Amino acid sequence: MNDTAGIKVPVMRKKRNVEQRRETAMGFFFVGPMLIGLTIFTLLPILATMYLSLTEWNFIAGIDKIKFVGLDNFIRLFHDPIFLQSMKNNAVLMITIPITMLISLLLAIIINKHVYLKGFFKVIYFMPYISTIVAIAVVYQVLFHPSFGPVNQFLMSIGVDNPPKWLADIKFSLYSVMMIQVWSGIGFSLIIYMAGLQNIPQDLYEAADIDGASTWHKLHSITLPMLSPTSFFLLVTGIIGTFKIYDLIAVLTSGGPADSTNVMVYYLVETAFVNLKTGYASSMGIMLLIITLAITMIQWVAQKKWVNY
Repeated sequence: MNDTAGIKVPVMRKKRNVEQRRETAMGFFFVGPMLIGLTIFTLLPILATMYLSLTEWNFIAGIDKIKFVGLDNFIRLFHDPIFLQSMKNNAVLMITIPITMLISLLLAIIINKHVYLKGFFKVIYFMPYISTIVAIAVVYQVLFHPSFGPVNQFLMSIGVDNPPKWLADIKFSLYSVMMIQVWSGIGFSLIIYMAGLQNIPQDLYEAADIDGASTWHKLHSITLPMLSPTSFFLLVTGIIGTFKIYDLIAVLTSGGPADSTNVMVYYLVETAFVNLKTGYASSMGIMLLIITLAITMIQWVAQKKWVNY
């Protein structure tokens, strides 16, 4: 019996090792294509951008024209007024994220609790999010037309003599873009918040009712803490999204007037593919990567104090 048991143990161990190797191989088989794609389309371009940011190069001149300039491109960035203006505009655009989240949360609570035909309203609010940005930009170009736009026509009809020129006005152009961004982003945040609201156990609200809690106390002590992971997700993705904004600016204002709506990605693309300064544009890309990583890390550290899992 002991000899038989002594033979069975190595056999079982060998069989288990074979199964583990087979599972590992299957794991690599399924994950492999994604890793290859991630390496080719993300990791290698990042490494190439890091190298090019230290060079002066025009991508149509050929690889042999690459000239190493060290940190000169990064030094130039901090003396470039257009780049500094685009950084400032990106920072201002981040304000739209908490505004969008607040409006979306209020709408989600109202629709979830007090409105019939929830599906209909969800579709209505989600439509701007799935609409093409070109269509949205054209609509707002008509609405905000300085002379014939419905917005200014309404303002003049109620006695405003000199209404703002919106997208054509340096003082109002960025705020106009912010309004459009909030409007187009409400649908996505609303859907996410409604999903979060429907996952809150109703037992908590019933217990609060028994204790005589007011609506404000239930919102403050139950709804907001239970939705904090959802809010954190929307905050992180929203802020990253503001640094990626390009299409709305390209179609709506082209960064104008006088760079008042210029943002980092738009200036980067213009520098790389219009002015053909690939090395300088790469240094902008690296700065964008550093800023985004830094903000995300700060959010990740700060979330430990207000997000409840």
